[in-house]
Amino acid sequence: MSHAVSTGVAYLFAGTLRCQLRVPKKAQDIARNMIEFSTEQTLPFFSAYATVLSGWALTEQGHPEEGIARMHRGLAEYTATESGSYVPFLLALLAEGYQRCGKFEEGLKVLNDAFDAVGRSGEDMWKSELQRNRGMCLLSISPDNAPEAETDFRQAIEVAKRQNVRSLELRAAVSLARLWRNQGKTAEARELLAPVYGWFTEGFDTADLKDAKALLVDLS
Repeated sequence: MSHAVSTGVAYLFAGTLRCQLRVPKKAQDIARNMIEFSTEQTLPFFSAYATVLSGWALTEQGHPEEGIARMHRGLAEYTATESGSYVPFLLALLAEGYQRCGKFEEGLKVLNDAFDAVGRSGEDMWKSELQRNRGMCLLSISPDNAPEAETDFRQAIEVAKRQNVRSLELRAAVSLARLWRNQGKTAEARELLAPVYGWFTEGFDTADLKDAKALLVDLS
């Protein structure tokens, strides 16, 4: 705890995990503490990162306009640190914010920027979620985009499988299963989702697993 950067890293991963678990109130609390600590220690990298997390938490709690503005401010501050790390993840959070307030075209532009960032840095640990979010944006813009969205969902699943990231594989499988359900492909949707959900042995109180279970019940 006497090493400021190590403490900052601990805050960073704690806040990131809360975002991935979709618990915005806890993410906001950690971000607030992270900003206070980083300001005291003069660590602008961590402060900027936390500002983006805080903005995401606001969008998830019903304040999308304020949250998006805060994420943009945090991203600008983050860019000023000249760090290329975690940019795809932070842009994915911003894209989610745009989706929350129905600005799907803007969300799509942000996701394209995120893919460009992956191409520059090679940091593809969040690529599956970028693919899934792009499919969601396309589908929200027009039902005619269903074939392209399905391709994104399939690619998201394949990337997550290749990286052995079950949580992101589950999210992508839920998105594709919902699309197939809406197209009347109930059996195919259940066949896709059931084994992914069945892999998990804990965490059933988390939002993603709750969503998957509810969809499986609907498909039965």
